Formats: sequence, C-alpha cells, structure tokens
Amino acid sequence: MRHRNKELLIKAAKRIKKLREQHAVTQEELYNDTGINVGRIERGVNDLTICTLERICKYFGITFREFFNKDF
Repeated sequence: MRHRNKELLIKAAKRIKKLREQHAVTQEELYNDTGINVGRIERGVNDLTICTLERICKYFGITFREFFNKDF
C-alpha cells in the first residue's frame, strides 16, 4: 500500500491553484503550455511528483523555496 499524506497534498494543491490565479492562468492554459493536468492535483486526488512540481515552479518562474514559503 502506498503512503499518502492527504494534508500535504491539499496544501500543495492550494498553493498551485493560488499561483494559477495570481498569474491569471486557467487549468487548460497550464495544460496546453506544460502538458500537466492540474485538475486532479488541485483536488488532491493525484500525488504530485517532484518532477511535476519542478515543471510547475519553472512555469511560474519560482524556486522550490518560494513554492514552500512560510505561508505553505
């Protein structure tokens, strides 16, 4: 059985959604630009891999440190 930290997934999901909204990017636009379907990630259904997170951070021009800021 795979271990999942639902609370952590929800925090990451909220952070990604907040970034999208701050940059006025829809889920569809993000998908078209990156190939990442964030709908299931934002609902906390899919695990977020470190490689996917790296691509999301690059897309929004932020570092991992900025993603996991004090408000995370």
